[in-house]
Amino acid sequence: MKIALIGYGKMGRMIEEIALSRGHEIVSIIDIDNQEDFDSPSFASADVAIEFTAPHVAYDNYCKAFAHNVKVVSGSTGWIPQHGEEVRKMCTEGGQTLFWSSNFSLGVTIFRAVNRYLAKIMNQFDSYQPTMEEVHHIHKLDHPSGTAITLAEELVNQVERLDGWQMGTLTQPDGAVEGVADAPADKLRIDSIRRGEVPGIHSITWDSEADQITITHDAHSRRGFALGAVLAAEYTAKHTGLLTMEDMFKF
Repeated sequence: MKIALIGYGKMGRMIEEIALSRGHEIVSIIDIDNQEDFDSPSFASADVAIEFTAPHVAYDNYCKAFAHNVKVVSGSTGWIPQHGEEVRKMCTEGGQTLFWSSNFSLGVTIFRAVNRYLAKIMNQFDSYQPTMEEVHHIHKLDHPSGTAITLAEELVNQVERLDGWQMGTLTQPDGAVEGVADAPADKLRIDSIRRGEVPGIHSITWDSEADQITITHDAHSRRGFALGAVLAAEYTAKHTGLLTMEDMFKF
């Protein structure tokens, strides 16, 4: 399979390493300094482009790839509120293909399924109040994380007494705490911590007067995310439309 990389930071380099080890060919690498290569024959020859950049440029990257009918796998977050409907139409009506996930880790995909199932059970027990905490490295600028938002939305969809999520506290690398450690009973509070080089920890706690239940996913490295992105590219090469991890893994 011929792969183009859009974004060549730590994730891009790790994706390149894994893709090559699985017998794929990297035909184009596009970063901030060579945007003109979107119009190159080498980019147009790609079966799939894997995009890991920033929220403010992700949508434009999709459009540039789609202009050459190149399928895209993307882990960029933050573009959906402004451009989600446009991208959906491009994929459902315009013949383009985007495989998007806020997190490509197989472990996180399993964790999401556990989260949904636990939330479905907890819908029956009003005495439990859920909260969430996400921890990431100090270089991550957005909060809460895209994965936390996905987990929150999936949890809220299962619990009738909840009406959305709300940002709680943000603990900065220097220990300074911003925000409020409180939320209305009908909101899921998400607290964020930025610390060291943590790849990503997501914990969901259901607390009551009697006891507490917590589920946690703790990523040991970014390698699981990179492998998942390559697996998604392999899947995307054979499928079309707007794709997600739920299409690739049926559980």
